[in-house]
Amino acid sequence: MADAGDNPLAPKQEEEAEPHFEPVIKLTEQVEIKTNEEDEQAIFKMRAKLFRFDSESSEWKERGTGDVRLLQHKETKKVRLVMRRDKTLKVCANHLISPDMKLQPNIGSDRSWVWKVLADYSESPPTSETLAIRFANAENAGQFKTAFEEAQKTNAALAPGAETAPAKEEKEKPAEAAEPTKAEEEAPKQDEPEAKAEAAEEKKEEA
Repeated sequence: MADAGDNPLAPKQEEEAEPHFEPVIKLTEQVEIKTNEEDEQAIFKMRAKLFRFDSESSEWKERGTGDVRLLQHKETKKVRLVMRRDKTLKVCANHLISPDMKLQPNIGSDRSWVWKVLADYSESPPTSETLAIRFANAENAGQFKTAFEEAQKTNAALAPGAETAPAKEEKEKPAEAAEPTKAEEEAPKQDEPEAKAEAAEEKKEEA
């Protein structure tokens, strides 16, 4: 019969006396991560895909896919648009919804919108952008438009010196942002298989 000392699976004496070390960082401790959204509440949230217009190449470039949200500050009541990419949660859109912004329908699509932003804070320093957003269907696009325009009214009422009397509203109208050019309006179309895949994914998430 083989000696226990010859068995490679048998515990060795030196292994039984291994020293014990306490971990420097305990994994049970939670590290608080600030998103700068702690003082805001989401009044709208929907999955979409975002694009930006590159003026140098005259092409639309994808910025990311994720949840587009309208966040209202609990104290100031101002509303801004924030969108983060899936998985990485990196910000791909971050700007105040101003009254002079105008959502333009994308040519040939009933589920996407194009608008101009004077100062988008997703990058540092902030940049002027022409953005396009595409939803899974026309119904979702319509809900976004309604929420977007309601946010514009909210922010307009909070602006310094906002006039409340109906007669005063006719005196001066705020200058509208420049409308997108034809090339900018033609946001990238989505292939039919991709459209069906996004719609199926959204139904799965809602379930």
